[in-house]
Amino acid sequence: MTARTTADRRTRTFLRVSIALQTLAVFFQAATAGLLLSTSYGETLHGVGARVMYGASMLYLLAAILAWRPGGGSPRPILYASGFLALASVQVVLGVAHIPSFHVPLGVLMFGLSLLVLARGTSKGPTASGGALRQRAR
Repeated sequence: MTARTTADRRTRTFLRVSIALQTLAVFFQAATAGLLLSTSYGETLHGVGARVMYGASMLYLLAAILAWRPGGGSPRPILYASGFLALASVQVVLGVAHIPSFHVPLGVLMFGLSLLVLARGTSKGPTASGGALRQRAR
């Protein structure tokens, strides 16, 4: 096994772990949203979770860039990560503005998208960019 192959494997692993962390953070936000309505500490947990989720989105973007540049992979994960970070930014603004009619559905959408990318990334294949599907089609 060459050093490049090992580095490629590490960056793919980092990408998958960052997507998993992001998905878990969004799921945590859903759980704390319920606590927000029913407990005194729900607002604190939801606020902390929002910061973790936003940080996880930034980590996903960093991992996507690192997987693309040194490994020569597809730039598609960067587009996914950038889009998700944009959605997370909108989500934060909606949450701070207390607009649950858009904040809650956007959160559901974000969880679904993150889960979709996670499922694609854990399938056998190079990255979470759909490369596995292209590779199997050959």
